[in-house]
Amino acid sequence: MKIALVCSHGGHLTELLYLMEAFKGHDTFFITYDNFRTRKLRYDKYLLENIGTSPFKMVKAFFQIFKILIKEKPEVIISTGSEIAIPAFILAKILRIRTIFIESWCRVKTRSGTGKIVYLFSDLFLVQWPELLELYGDKAQYVGAVI
Repeated sequence: MKIALVCSHGGHLTELLYLMEAFKGHDTFFITYDNFRTRKLRYDKYLLENIGTSPFKMVKAFFQIFKILIKEKPEVIISTGSEIAIPAFILAKILRIRTIFIESWCRVKTRSGTGKIVYLFSDLFLVQWPELLELYGDKAQYVGAVI
């Protein structure tokens, strides 16, 4: 199975790297931000400019991620956040690519901004603390800490 791993370059990347053993035997690639840490990744990767809070960079990322998804044709997109997941999940819904979002382990009592948005586009939405189930709704699932 071909899997796109979408995350920002800090703690969200660290969380996905903890999960790499689960993807063994699958064809994976990252879509993440360009920085000194991600350039050293030993995995196939696409490095984008950090979106931050810029609407212009968000639109630019939509087009870049669209090209990547058309080229790579992943069967599923998995993300731990942050805002880079937003264009990826919206495009996945349009392109009929399955999506899995894993809310950050550090989110114990509040929803993330990205989680609030991608919840609408996620096929599977996992939280790592049972307290978040009430905040997110019926689609959210708690199966224990994933990370």
